[in-house]
Amino acid sequence: MDTRYRQPFNKIIIGLQRLGVVFGPMQVLTVPGRRSGQPRIFPLAVSELTTGRYIIQAYPKAAWVANVRAAETVTLSRGRRAVTARLVDLPVEQRRPVLRELIEKSPASVAERLVATGLAEKATSASVVAAAHRIAVFRVEIIR
Repeated sequence: MDTRYRQPFNKIIIGLQRLGVVFGPMQVLTVPGRRSGQPRIFPLAVSELTTGRYIIQAYPKAAWVANVRAAETVTLSRGRRAVTARLVDLPVEQRRPVLRELIEKSPASVAERLVATGLAEKATSASVVAAAHRIAVFRVEIIR
């Protein structure tokens, strides 16, 4: 998605979630800013896979990735329900099977987005897995 549309679209998703309107795998991540400490809010997809729940980076240099890496815990909200979670940054070798399953079980648009944003070269499982060193993958561990 073009960056000029992404921010207004994100605000709409966040607003709908706060009203209790949920759709698809979308959730709202609230994480302290790594420099400011102020809450930063990002809509993102939480993928339910056979080995757990995961959040996959979809855009290069996404600010939420750096903020999550600096934070001990985050808040994930879906509609009006919120949980505290730890997001575990997977090493590259552990990302590969997660990315493979994600691409094989998801609509083609997921892999196509990774190509469009420059994280993967082709919209194939093999290409996305080969790009694991560029794609952050976090395992969601619910604390409460």
